[in-house]
Amino acid sequence: MSKDTSKSNLNDLAWKRFKKNIPAMAGLFVIVLLTFISVFAYQFSLDSTPNVNRQILEISMMPPGSSIQFIKTKKTEFAVPAFSLSQFFNGKEQAFNLIPIRSYELKDHQIFYIPFDKDPLALREKKAVSSEQLFGNQADTYLCTQTFWLGTDKFGRDILSRLLVGSRVSLSVGLISVIISLIIGLSMGAIAGYFGGKTDQIILWLINVVWSIPTLLLIIAITMAIGKGFVQIFIAVGLTMWVEVARVVRGQVLSLKQKEFIEACKALGFSHTRIIVKHIVPNVMSPVIVISAANFASAILMEAGLSFLGIGVQPPMPSWGSMIKENYGYIVYEGAAYMALIPGFAILILVLSFILFGNGLRDAFDSKNEL
Repeated sequence: MSKDTSKSNLNDLAWKRFKKNIPAMAGLFVIVLLTFISVFAYQFSLDSTPNVNRQILEISMMPPGSSIQFIKTKKTEFAVPAFSLSQFFNGKEQAFNLIPIRSYELKDHQIFYIPFDKDPLALREKKAVSSEQLFGNQADTYLCTQTFWLGTDKFGRDILSRLLVGSRVSLSVGLISVIISLIIGLSMGAIAGYFGGKTDQIILWLINVVWSIPTLLLIIAITMAIGKGFVQIFIAVGLTMWVEVARVVRGQVLSLKQKEFIEACKALGFSHTRIIVKHIVPNVMSPVIVISAANFASAILMEAGLSFLGIGVQPPMPSWGSMIKENYGYIVYEGAAYMALIPGFAILILVLSFILFGNGLRDAFDSKNEL
């Protein structure tokens, strides 16, 4: 049996083990579903403006399931931009304003309406909008009813829309951070384990130094050095997660370099780069994949923590951590705790999914397990 055939059989065996792990499959399903939703978040969102930042203060802090009727009025001097993929994936400015109303009547080419008030018993004076100001000529165009399934925040923004678009931040930070940690960790660990000697001692010393610094403090220091922002979070989190990958890879390489097929490669005169890249790294990927799944969950928690502290993703870009920061003070208010608990629950579900997925990969690649 060839080496490629044997490796293919091992992968098939691991996949069969993984499919039998119901919690791991559930975690994978949640990850795939949320990834799909985050990519097309604006197509599922009630608010299609960039950064889902449409603020309507009259409907602030509405409870989940609230349905509100609106009148659409034209924006002055607004040019409708041509369609582009950027608008499809990142939202676009709307050509109308939304006025929340309680009731209305059409009379003499004008709409007379009673403005919306959260207190149904409050008395409000009627206001009028001329037909020239309306967005469209028919009632089904300039009138609409929107249901806020998860309610609105203190600025009158739809929480569900911000939750969907905010998932992009968590998933993208996790993905890019894991890729950065893999590039650094695989390189450092493979070089240290393969060459040994002083090279190993220097890299191991660096690993131990980084390992000894509290992760959150190191991320904060890196963030302060390179600045706040979306891209900076990728770099900061990625530069702190490589040490665990490097330690595992180093240990695996120390064992692998004693194998006969590595000795044969050296005897055939293969270069060190070819031996490491083509023959050693592919054989250490199983434990690295498991670690990467755990690091993905850690990166999500780190990003949420940084955004909560105000040094992560900056407003108005939505993220689950910043949503908790904006609303955690309302936890003690009766009927308003949902504004902080909903993004917290979303973080819990996503992190748990990655943990279950990582545990499933660990069990699948464990040769001691049997079908």
